[in-house]
Amino acid sequence: MGKTYSGLDRLPRGQASEKLTHGCLVLEGGAFRGLYTQGFLDAMMVNDLNLDCVIGVSAGALSGVSYVSGQIGRSGRINLGYRHDSRYVGLRAFLHSRSLLDISFLTEDRGILEPMDGERFDRPEQRFIAVATNCLTGEPAYFEKGICSDIMLGVRASATMPYISPPVRIDGVPHLDGGCSCAIPFRWALEQGYEKILVIKTRDLTFRKETKTSSAALRFYRKWPAFARNLSVSTLRYNEECSEIERLHAEGRLFRIAPSRPVEVARVEKDVEKLGALYWHGYQDCLDLQDEMRSYLGAGDET
Repeated sequence: MGKTYSGLDRLPRGQASEKLTHGCLVLEGGAFRGLYTQGFLDAMMVNDLNLDCVIGVSAGALSGVSYVSGQIGRSGRINLGYRHDSRYVGLRAFLHSRSLLDISFLTEDRGILEPMDGERFDRPEQRFIAVATNCLTGEPAYFEKGICSDIMLGVRASATMPYISPPVRIDGVPHLDGGCSCAIPFRWALEQGYEKILVIKTRDLTFRKETKTSSAALRFYRKWPAFARNLSVSTLRYNEECSEIERLHAEGRLFRIAPSRPVEVARVEKDVEKLGALYWHGYQDCLDLQDEMRSYLGAGDET
């Protein structure tokens, strides 16, 4: 299976309490940079910060699954334990899914590596939404558990990677990575009327992408012109989203969380020790911010 993280046994374990706090948790993607989010979410669960709505894109959606199922450490153990399993990333993944990263390895049967607590995940008191991109319209598609026909299929679509993953068909419609149309879905939370919104980013506050349009997207996805146009300007849109998040954070309209120092981890990082360090970076950042988060969320908003 390959090398695993040396500190795998030190990851926290247990089940989150069933106490819920009203608010929406918004999770950015970023492939294996999602280890930051997974550490942060585990610390939230350990400290009884369980929001009653979670919306995630790509790796954020995958991380959100274990948060909603209340399984502390599950996402970290999977990614740090199976990063070098070729069924997940590599040749066997490609042979099975035609992609170098096989998300179905994590989502089929709701996770065969460390089974998901399906009963806890399915409870109606806590909303969960995975954001993918409709390849025909180029627009975000919001798949919500209890409403869509197969939420794990929605998660799988959300977590594909453009150019290297085949689309996931849902009700006959091809879908790809949610980040192609919406990298950080905080606007959905605002439109839904949430007054308390926590946004977890996977890049530090200073990070912005190189602003350019991608002609490669227009060529590669020419059969889906609307999707290609949206993907071609995704870096510009991402920077706009980051700037708007900062403005809303300053206004107190949402609470923005970002790594406290720059993240030196590649999207498909091979070094499991670096990934493990990133997990603990997120965990410690949560401990450092928990008093501020509790103050923002407000006392007495628990359900």
